[in-house]
Amino acid sequence: MKRIDIMEVIKATKHPAKIAIAVVKCDGKFNLITIEWFMRTSQKSPMFAISIGKTRFSHKCLQKYRFFNLVILSQKMKNVAVLCGTKSGNEIDKLENVNWFAGKLAKLPILKDAVANFECKIVSQIKSGDHTIFVGEVKHSWLQNEKILTYLEMEK
Repeated sequence: MKRIDIMEVIKATKHPAKIAIAVVKCDGKFNLITIEWFMRTSQKSPMFAISIGKTRFSHKCLQKYRFFNLVILSQKMKNVAVLCGTKSGNEIDKLENVNWFAGKLAKLPILKDAVANFECKIVSQIKSGDHTIFVGEVKHSWLQNEKILTYLEMEK
């Protein structure tokens, strides 16, 4: 065991992290943002927390509309993860080539090829350095039998 820079430790220990997408509504359209920092925070009532950078387009959308769909990606959605993690919603329509249908909460898109979708209403938010942690109560959930996309799969 040796003392080492925090970023090296994070890089060495992040696998096998799941990859997710947060679907948000913003000014009459929807945006998708790839996220790694998410977690369950409560069982009764079921809740998830997502951490979004304050400079991201989706950050202002979450503060304004107060809903998100947390999507656990399947392995066949690798290209979607890359696109949503590298392009801004200001530049392109990220839903253009994604199979989806309108969900029950604020008509948020449910991504058909995903493992799971959790439609959440934001109940609180916490400032955390250069990010905000948005806590959402799950109102509706969707599941299908697919293999989960992890960062290990992304590197193949």
